[in-house]
Amino acid sequence: MRKFFSNRRLVIIVIILVVCFGLMAGSITMRNRRNTPPLIQQFGNDIVGFADSAVALPVNWLQTSFSSVNDLMNTYSENRELKQQVTDLAQTKVRNQALAHENKQLKQELKLNSSMTDYDTVTAAVLMRTPSAWQQQLVINKGKSSGIKKNMPVMSDGGLIGRIAEVNKTNSKVELLSDTSESSNRFAIAIHGTDGIVNGIVTGYNASCDELVMGQVSSKAKLKKGARVTTNGMGGITPKGLYVGKVARVGKDDYGLAQKVYITPAANFNDINIVTVAESASQE
Repeated sequence: MRKFFSNRRLVIIVIILVVCFGLMAGSITMRNRRNTPPLIQQFGNDIVGFADSAVALPVNWLQTSFSSVNDLMNTYSENRELKQQVTDLAQTKVRNQALAHENKQLKQELKLNSSMTDYDTVTAAVLMRTPSAWQQQLVINKGKSSGIKKNMPVMSDGGLIGRIAEVNKTNSKVELLSDTSESSNRFAIAIHGTDGIVNGIVTGYNASCDELVMGQVSSKAKLKKGARVTTNGMGGITPKGLYVGKVARVGKDDYGLAQKVYITPAANFNDINIVTVAESASQE
């Protein structure tokens, strides 16, 4: 009896295995023959695909967002660096222009210093220039400690621009040729005309044309454009023979009785940065 049940159990197991293999073979055969999977498999595939889409959509959005933010930050950083480079280049250009201009003026002052063999010279820089007194005075960075004294002539761009009016320990005030106020000391000058030297004083300044004016010149004096103008030393304040400029034009005064001489100064009074203070060696 026990042997029967034991054989029966073995038969059942064999039948089950045969059925399983049969189902598997049938499933494979059906899958190969059909163009579409079974309905249950389709449903499962749809569920899995929807879940993948639901997960992939926010992940892709986050990746795209992070990539866009990263690109934006890189662009901002590059833009900031480019702006800084443009600013640095602009500053460098301005600095180079200023240095070139200062170098040119220094070369002119060195040339002037080498030509003034009868004078002791001190080179100075302009510290301050008041807008309200732009054509009257300026302040330089040399004073009594550098040997500067009152009434010393001050040169720039190869010509006279004024004289020392006030001396402090480390700076000095310069009275310009273009200062024609009543409180200023007039500069005595000489024009080398065709018939000799014509003496006079600077009586005015035309700021719009940057011209010195010498008034009350005799109508008989024959003066030509381009004639050389220098100091004549009269009054004992400014030394004789310092170059002032050239005659630009000659006209009549308001009454037509005398001539007015307009002089182009050697220096540009609107652009003075470096000056040379001179003193005659014989005065020491």
